[in-house]
Amino acid sequence: MTAEALPSSADAEHLTDALRRSGVLGQGRVCSVDVEHAYPAIVSRVLRLRLTYEADDGAAPGSVIFKTGLPRRTSDIHTAGRQEVAFYGQVAPLTPARLVPHCFNAAWDEETKAWHLILEDLSESHASPTAWPLPPTMAQCETILGTLARFNAAWWDDPRLGVSIGTWIDYAAYVQRLQILATHFTAFVDRVGDRLSGERRDLYRRVIDAAPRLFARYQSHRNVTLIHGDAHVWNVLMPKDEQSGDVRLFDWDTWRIGIPSNDLSYMMAMHWYPDLRRHREQRLLDHYHAALLAQGVGGYDRRTLDDDYRQSVLLQILTPVMQAAYDIPPWVWWNNLERILLAVDDLDCRALLG
Repeated sequence: MTAEALPSSADAEHLTDALRRSGVLGQGRVCSVDVEHAYPAIVSRVLRLRLTYEADDGAAPGSVIFKTGLPRRTSDIHTAGRQEVAFYGQVAPLTPARLVPHCFNAAWDEETKAWHLILEDLSESHASPTAWPLPPTMAQCETILGTLARFNAAWWDDPRLGVSIGTWIDYAAYVQRLQILATHFTAFVDRVGDRLSGERRDLYRRVIDAAPRLFARYQSHRNVTLIHGDAHVWNVLMPKDEQSGDVRLFDWDTWRIGIPSNDLSYMMAMHWYPDLRRHREQRLLDHYHAALLAQGVGGYDRRTLDDDYRQSVLLQILTPVMQAAYDIPPWVWWNNLERILLAVDDLDCRALLG
């Protein structure tokens, strides 16, 4: 057990109510809660809670994962927690089973911006694929991309997208976001100084200028799905029993309607150095595409995936700028910046700028 303070929303009374409403606790009640472990996180607070019951029938969980916000981040540019609570309230119940952790309770307070999630604890059965920043094995990558393809296929061109699930970004809103991004880029240039070459600064300006034209791919509203938005491999829980195939995707605070290659480019081009990426990239894109087809996705050929992937890689150069604006530590965004720019060169993404 740790000395980590227990949030009031995770006390015995609140947990009893949440577990009863979720259907996993009958007439029993939680009589004590202990913080067994506190997980380090950049934008949230994650606790593993050990629960003791009174008059329980044995079906209630012995532990849960409690996730909530950090007080210092309640007024950030990105309001952490809102999207993840919405995901577990709206998307997860309609998603095929065993793709995401089960959520017992998801709460968001619009006035205070306070939020929390009470999730099933998979610590005994699952683990991260590797210790950051070590990339997974090829077999692990295939398993991860196969799982991502299952999730994407479940929401592929779904008529509920933009109606009851998620929101479409229109052209005017996109241009407004680009104007904000341009402001952040100016601040980014001031911050990094001569560590960003003139050639790279020019590339950024060209990408920002071309972004409204490239937005046409998204505006087609075809071959789109729900994407994770932060799909690095350490947001995946792999089963300790490799034969089970029970892979779970978690940390859904940036989910949205989008082009699936955005997640693929973030997972590979943003996080892998050139040698590893060159050896794996096309094989894993093949694997992902085959998995989509196996799940019944049609009208999306392999060439289109390649085209989407290159455009996603190009636009990913904007991600480190926004990470810096969100006050993500430099050891995250600086390495992402270098790797994604190398991928842009490798894949001749500048050709997309005309």
